[in-house]
Amino acid sequence: MDGYDVELRNATKRFGDVVAVDDVSLAVKTGEFVSIIGPSGCGKTTTMRMIAGLDQPDAGEVIIRGQAMQGVPPYERNVALVFQSFALFPHLDALGNVEFGLRMRGVDKKTRRERALRALQTVGLGGFERRRVGQLSGGQRQRVALARALVVEPALILLDEPLGSLDARLRIEMQSELKSLQQQLDITFIHVSHNQGEALAMADRIVVMNEGRFEQVDTPAAIYGTPRTRFVAEFVGTNNIFDGQIIGRSNGTATVQTPAGDLVVAANGDARDRDRLSFVVRADRLRWLDDNARADNELEAVVRAIEYTGSLSTIALSLPTGGLVKMEQHESLLRHRTPRHGDTLRVGWDADDSFVLPGS
Repeated sequence: MDGYDVELRNATKRFGDVVAVDDVSLAVKTGEFVSIIGPSGCGKTTTMRMIAGLDQPDAGEVIIRGQAMQGVPPYERNVALVFQSFALFPHLDALGNVEFGLRMRGVDKKTRRERALRALQTVGLGGFERRRVGQLSGGQRQRVALARALVVEPALILLDEPLGSLDARLRIEMQSELKSLQQQLDITFIHVSHNQGEALAMADRIVVMNEGRFEQVDTPAAIYGTPRTRFVAEFVGTNNIFDGQIIGRSNGTATVQTPAGDLVVAANGDARDRDRLSFVVRADRLRWLDDNARADNELEAVVRAIEYTGSLSTIALSLPTGGLVKMEQHESLLRHRTPRHGDTLRVGWDADDSFVLPGS
């Protein structure tokens, strides 16, 4: 198919009785940054290994730039890999590491040196070519690994937890650098990670995977704001999920009887025709209501935990019915009043702040 660097067509991979990847299909456009995320053991690394040729599918196809890859070994696929461990050779300097793949391909010494120096320059390591691996910082080693991948001019680059071994500050810096470099080079990246923050920050599209299947393939905004399945709603972001029987309808809304109480939700799409439904309220949609404020849905809840993450605080609140809800508040909203453990708060949200899960 023209314009696609990678296609998975009904790809399945089994290990004994375990189905690691179950009949998945995906088409990745040339120059696209796609992230595959999911919990441990969901099949995301096996999916990447099938693309790389390290594993062969038991059924279905892997197609790279229009060519079926059945039986094609990794070294003939023109695919480069970047691992969490970087997999650099400690006895070689930065230049030697970047040149290695070219040497294995039989490229002459002069040409491979020129290309390796150019690749190091591209990732911002010009002048570092004689540094040994042990003399490089974590971020610099990451760039060397990326230069080594780029220098062979691959059809695409596969990144397996590429930032997992970096500290939090450096990880955020490298997210920006990786995305900028990918856009600059217009090369296809397929990124595998358990870190949803990385995917939301870098990807053009995200694949959420669970138990060997693709739950949702969509843009970061859609994955975060309009999850298509309960699993996606639970896995991505901080969401509150309510379930219940519809007991009333009025002006495009439905009143749902839930364990937390009777709640009003915007009844859009197929929600108009159902007796029961599940709906999502993102934690950042909950508001701490002052004495005069009103909302379509209001609950009293007790503060059980407060997690500070820089400018954002996530407040866990227990309901009188025994359930738990989470509310995210920006520091600017907490500047003049700070909740404490054990405080009772009145929180709320409007009907339009909720999202009905399709087919729930």
